[in-house]
Amino acid sequence: MKALVLFSGGVDSSTCLAMALETYGPGEVMALSVSYGQKHQKELEAARRVAEYYNVPLRFLDLTSVFEGSDCSLLSASQKEVPKESYEQQLSRTKGAPVSTYVPFRNGLFISCAAAVALSEGCEVIYYGAHSDDAAGNAYPDCSPAFQEAIGEAVWEGSGCRVRLIAPFIRRNKAEVVREGLRLGVPYQLTWSCYEGQEKPCLRCGTCRDRLAAFAANGVPDPLSEVTEA
Repeated sequence: MKALVLFSGGVDSSTCLAMALETYGPGEVMALSVSYGQKHQKELEAARRVAEYYNVPLRFLDLTSVFEGSDCSLLSASQKEVPKESYEQQLSRTKGAPVSTYVPFRNGLFISCAAAVALSEGCEVIYYGAHSDDAAGNAYPDCSPAFQEAIGEAVWEGSGCRVRLIAPFIRRNKAEVVREGLRLGVPYQLTWSCYEGQEKPCLRCGTCRDRLAAFAANGVPDPLSEVTEA
């Protein structure tokens, strides 16, 4: 293997998977998905579907115990409701602190684990799909360019200069992610982004709103919204 993709089964990581395959080719890419105690398994099911579509090996890690003390609204142990509003609205109340769906240092932990897996599997690069919309206003601080640069250097040094971290969308927004994915023919109908685990996306949580806007900016409907509205 040449490339490992941190893979949630959503729009951003699925686009990263397609980019890695375009760069390195079939047989040289693997995916890594992580269970972290989330309230539903929809994203992991989507990860399986997309990995099967591309015929890439998919490995799972269970890091649930790390977040047992967190009250993040995405976690099954939390009694908080997932906010049904935009990130901008949420940040107006947090006064610049991360939003309630921020899982504490999740990307830092995931990338560290990915580096260990990459070294074990002989991978030379790790892709992760953070983009500028996630970092805006400090909603998710572990999606910022500063974070990516710092942890990228740590991965490089800590791996003995054998593994590089690639975040192709770190300075691009979600509309640009979708534009790239449409060029690559990503099967977005197989992906899942909603923070709720219902049969259909809620279309009201922060990530659903961002996803809808990204497709709209490219002049195409989100295939999941079409299913929801049917």
